[in-house]
Amino acid sequence: MSSESRVRVGIVGAGGIVKQRHLPGLRAIPGVEIVAVSNSTLESAQAFCRDYAPEAEAVEQWQLLADRDDVDVVWIGATPYMHSEVAIYALHCGKHVFCQARMADGLPEAERMWEAAIRFPDRVTALCPPPQGMRGGEMMKKLLSEGAIGTPHQMVIHSFSDGWLDATKPAHWRQKVEISGIQILTLGIYAEVMQKWLGDITEVCARGRIVFSRRGEDEVQIPDFVNVLCKFRSGLEGVMLFSGVAAHAPTDKMTLYGSEGMLSYDFVTDEIWMGRRGETPIIVPIPDELVREWTVERDFIAAVRDRSAPRPKPDFTEGILYMRVVNGVWDSMESGATAKIG
Repeated sequence: MSSESRVRVGIVGAGGIVKQRHLPGLRAIPGVEIVAVSNSTLESAQAFCRDYAPEAEAVEQWQLLADRDDVDVVWIGATPYMHSEVAIYALHCGKHVFCQARMADGLPEAERMWEAAIRFPDRVTALCPPPQGMRGGEMMKKLLSEGAIGTPHQMVIHSFSDGWLDATKPAHWRQKVEISGIQILTLGIYAEVMQKWLGDITEVCARGRIVFSRRGEDEVQIPDFVNVLCKFRSGLEGVMLFSGVAAHAPTDKMTLYGSEGMLSYDFVTDEIWMGRRGETPIIVPIPDELVREWTVERDFIAAVRDRSAPRPKPDFTEGILYMRVVNGVWDSMESGATAKIG
């Protein structure tokens, strides 16, 4: 394909992230067409097409969308419980597949997606990367590779919000295990980011708690907060804290302590702070050449058009790595013991 050849996209699941981020990104690429949309109901698909993609056809069943000859890419924006089934079916239909994060509702489902991607190596498959840490991630990896704080030995990350603090509100879909599966708050996101920066997590010991067991008519089964002790392959030990019921929550932040100093990343401001032993911490500027902006849609379409182009990341293999961590957290919570990973 040429760099501006026609690429026809069918969207399965047209919620907020598709409207706010993916659709504008796709529309900015010459030659990309939105040809079909399937949503939770035909009526909602029709409403999306009317308001956002009048050139597209609303399709009642996502299987019919994936079967269409005029669809090259199936763009999955649906909730996690659908990801595996839609991705595998679309690959068997000969489509390229982009899947919104989190990868799946459970590890077995994620593994089936990964196996299907291996069976169809000519198809481009990718997961949506987290925006958290994207801007300064390459700089963080550079500092660590250069030994900026010596040998890292301890990591602390906290990701708190008060989004679930009002128990009178109905349960969010992320609190419904039948929709979200094993995903808990931002655990999967930060497990993914930490493993990119610090290497594989090999052990977790976790405790979580459901503070409000009922929300409206729903019985909640996903913890309102979870505390995770983790160990990395390098020997680094970490504490990861997540909460949806934290009033006046601090910013999402990771702090890493090493033999020669401290390194931290503010995931809201994308500021990197570093302090060597005996020195006052300072903000570390991110060189322009290491800044990474959101190019997710462009990168995926480029790989579809050109087989020699870099495959977009994270791929399904990388997704399995963080899904194993999330699964290990559940295993540890249920058993009360440390869970080994990988």
